[in-house]
Parts: sequence; structure tokens; C-alpha cells
Amino acid sequence: MSGNALTSNQTVDSRSTQEIQTNILLGDCLEKLSYFPDNTFDLIVTSPPYADSRSKTYGGIKPDEYVEWFLPRTKEFLRVLKPSGTFILNIKEKVVDGERHTYVLELILEMKKQGWLWTEEFIWHKKNCYPGKWPNRFRDAWERCLQFNKSKKFNMYQESVMVPMGNWAETRLRNLSKTDKIRDESKVGSGFGKNISNWLNRDKVYPTNVIHLSTECGNRKHSAAFPKALPEWFIKLFTEEGDWILDPFLGSGTTCQVAQELYRNSVGIEISSEYYDLASSSIKPLQHKLFEEPSQYVAH
Repeated sequence: MSGNALTSNQTVDSRSTQEIQTNILLGDCLEKLSYFPDNTFDLIVTSPPYADSRSKTYGGIKPDEYVEWFLPRTKEFLRVLKPSGTFILNIKEKVVDGERHTYVLELILEMKKQGWLWTEEFIWHKKNCYPGKWPNRFRDAWERCLQFNKSKKFNMYQESVMVPMGNWAETRLRNLSKTDKIRDESKVGSGFGKNISNWLNRDKVYPTNVIHLSTECGNRKHSAAFPKALPEWFIKLFTEEGDWILDPFLGSGTTCQVAQELYRNSVGIEISSEYYDLASSSIKPLQHKLFEEPSQYVAH
């Protein structure tokens, strides 16, 4: 029964009477998500195995076959995501025969045909990436975090990820020109503009779409675990306490750990029994129960 069962860890939010649920499933997300009703999740955030990567644990999907393999899964993601929800896909192209493969770009185009809106692209800058070079390129120091939505109207809590203003403001805002006191339209016709005077008396500002995070993570037993700060940033940006998070390629359990710490409900699905055990052990040992089908457990 363990391969089909739902491991449930529960805690009570100390700030409310709401139960926070953390559910980890063993199996292929394509199969396991069939148990869940439409419009269940507020956020899907995941880092699937990249093409030809992690062959010993995930089989290593070939670059030319990657889109065909992934599309049935994104179809299920589209079904279980709420209309107000967001899907964040952390992914990176592979270099094949000295040039970048196009499977990520092809995937974006095919997902648009499925009904996804490609709303934004965030760049995760790996601050502590080791230097290196090849005959025709340097080492990657960034990865894509693609944002997809079902609707143009989706939940977004931008104030939750604001960053400190920085020392630059002390001199830049000291003497404002006339232009600084009005909306200065972009000179390249992009439609963007700025009013420098709006930054007066602020200690925080909105971030850019480049996220500067180290690659360090607390779990060294997974071949490609991402840092807790990455899912944390998106969970804060797109959800509130009590919302439901899904990571269909859970790995060592980072997303569910962060969701629990931020008082969000979560479901993680992992196909590798080794990483499933690792993720299960990494979640706080709260109350455990077993259910035959996840649909009995998820709040509607």
C-alpha cells in the first residue's frame, strides 16, 4: 500500500485554528494528479529533471523527446491549478553538440497551445556558481524560472518580496530635478516609465525579475536540490497562509518544507523511492495518517 498511500503530516497554525497539511506521494505525477479535482492548487512550483540529467534516478529524458514527455504533465497541471493560480517552472536548456538545444523554447510554445499564458520569466542568478569554461562558452550562472498562468487575473502579493532600498538612494534622492518629479516615459517606446519622487521616504522597493540566490541547500543527498530561498520567494509572492502548493517533482522535499514553515498546505509527488523516503524524513514528524486517494484529503 505504501506506493499508493498518502503520507500526511499535520500541524496547527499557532496564529489560527486552521490545520496546515503536508502530503507526500510516491509515484509519477501524471498518474497521481488524476486523483485530484480541478482547480485545487494556488501555486505549482517545481524543478523537473532536465533533459539527459539524473539518468540514474530519473531515466534521463532525451532533449528531442523532452517536450513530448512533459506536455501530458503540464496538461494535468493546467487542470488542477486554480484560475487565480500560478505555475513556476525552474528549467534550463542543455548544450548538445556545442549549441543550446531548443526544447525549453519548444515547450513554451506547445504549452501556449494547451491554454497556458506565458506571463513572465524570472532569472535565478546563482551568486556562488563556480567559474569555468569550455572551448566555446563559460559556465552557466543562471537558470530560468518561467511563470505560467491560466488567466490574466491571478493572485500576486508583491509587497511580500520587497527589498531594502539600498545606500544608492541617499545620494540619488537628495536633489531631485524637474524630470524626477514627474513620470518620465521610456525613451525607447517600451511603455515603461518612472517617477523618482515616488521613492522618497521609502525604505523598501519592489525587486526586479532577477533573483540573486546562492545554490547552497540544506540537503546534500539529492543530486540537484535547489535552495529553500527559491521556492520561498515564489510562495510568498503568489500565495497567502492556508493556500495550497504543489511540487510534482518533489526531490528531497524542499518545497514542502518551505510551505509548511510559511503556513501553507502542500502536496509533493516524487517518483524515486529513495528521494520519497528522503523527503518524508525531512518533513517535521507531526501526526501521520494514510489515505487511499488524495482527493479525500485536499480541501475543496
